Amino acid sequence: MQLTKSISKLDSVTGFSDLLKAYVSRQKELSPFYSYSPTAEGFQQLLSAKPFAETDRHLVSEVLLRQYRQAGMTPSASTQLNLDNLAKKNAYTVCTGHQLCLFTGPLYFIYKIISTINLAETLSRSHPDSCFVPVFWMASEDHDFEEINHAQVFGKSLTWTKEEAMGSVASMPAGKIKTDSLGRLFEELQTLLGNAPNAAEMGELLKQAYAPGQDLAAATRNLVNALFGEYGLVILDAEDALLKKRFSGIMKDELDKAPNEKLVQQGIAALEQIGFGAQVNPREINLFYMTDRLRGRIERTADRSGYLVVGSSLHFTPQEIDKELSEHPERFSPNVVLRPLYQQVILPNLAYIGGPGELAYWLEFKAMFDHHKVVFPILVPRNFVMWVDAASAGKMDKLQLTLEALSGNLSSLEKEYMQRHMEEGGKLEEELNSLKAVYDRIAQKVAAVDATLKAPAEAEGQKAAGGLKNLEAKMLKAEKQKHETALNQLRNVKDKLFPGGVFQERVDNFIPLYLKHGKVFVQTVKASLDPFEHNLIVITEQP
Repeated sequence: MQLTKSISKLDSVTGFSDLLKAYVSRQKELSPFYSYSPTAEGFQQLLSAKPFAETDRHLVSEVLLRQYRQAGMTPSASTQLNLDNLAKKNAYTVCTGHQLCLFTGPLYFIYKIISTINLAETLSRSHPDSCFVPVFWMASEDHDFEEINHAQVFGKSLTWTKEEAMGSVASMPAGKIKTDSLGRLFEELQTLLGNAPNAAEMGELLKQAYAPGQDLAAATRNLVNALFGEYGLVILDAEDALLKKRFSGIMKDELDKAPNEKLVQQGIAALEQIGFGAQVNPREINLFYMTDRLRGRIERTADRSGYLVVGSSLHFTPQEIDKELSEHPERFSPNVVLRPLYQQVILPNLAYIGGPGELAYWLEFKAMFDHHKVVFPILVPRNFVMWVDAASAGKMDKLQLTLEALSGNLSSLEKEYMQRHMEEGGKLEEELNSLKAVYDRIAQKVAAVDATLKAPAEAEGQKAAGGLKNLEAKMLKAEKQKHETALNQLRNVKDKLFPGGVFQERVDNFIPLYLKHGKVFVQTVKASLDPFEHNLIVITEQP
């Protein structure tokens, strides 16, 4: 099947945030909130500053090699090369991260990773004297189960219930959840896969990734590696005692002095002054305490003499929590505010590739990074992709629909279509204007005879106009019935590309596209994306 690529500008498509558009257009009001722009020139400037002199690259390389061994995974040749290169002084990473979504969740999970791989390859070509390693940061410590427990496949939501996955446990790290209870969903999925060309390959890929006895972190690592390992992607699970030890100084500072709430609030206030609201709000202490079956917020006790863990009976004195942090740093988990700082402390990371929401909260953190003297990475918007299937492309051509129009309001889209296609006889605007002119003249004539007759004359005019409008409405209804097939096709295309009124990539899973195209799906997306193209990439199957 022939596939073509085109580009739609962010400004022409409804649904992209004002903050994203301001950032990619480099509006000067946002410049205080980041260090370098997401351009080739920005990377040149950052590399010229010779960052990450203090980063322990050997530690990162050793931890990653151990994680791959413990997972029983043999890295591809390109991934092994990247793992070895990470120990070098001239090695840098570019990183994206995501929650451990079931079967990868929405399509943009895939697009984020491809954007990251492409950025590392682009930098390698332009800076051959350095090594650039694409890293996928698994959010294995996250505990928002309702955000990760579903995948939309062929319009059906495959949902893993909390009772199936976690039993009576109130809150636990997602990475620790066992995948043994996915049997029911695999049965549902097998029905959806049917006899599609790549159904057997797809089914085997998922069964191997989510094999019995695995936890969700291992399953996600296996699936991501199967899809992207050949491109050199390195997968990092930051839930590691040695890596947490490297970050323990900042975690101790957070427990003792709690400086980061004020610093982030400063960033939020400054963003609000230029018209952008907060994406995340900091807490006094931005750390969780974590075990295999618990991830609870750390808070000060009511008398502020010690610490407690929300959702548990755990309490610590200041001396006890210092001892716990020193001996078991892996039990302390950064929240959304401190996780970016953790990333930049342990990795020689030049860039974070994220979606609009992620970029919005990173921009809140600049003052916090400056306070801790940690390199603030270049924030690179992930590539935005719309995949137009052949059937939808054919309907768009037939109905003369543009992607820009489809991104808007459905009722407005239907109205615009009817205006373009309604028969001339169905429009009574000219007649209504003529009728008004006639009754205006009548009102003037009768008023000249008797002023009290003007109001009744105007009322008759309104009555006549109302009758004509009712007739017009009936004609419009008849026109709509005549065009009902076309309007249904319009609605189907709208729902296919913008399900529920949002971008396809934020709802649909990759499985249907992989079933149709196999590995060509990933290859096509990778070949179509440019890390410095900050617009909507449209990939169209030719009908």
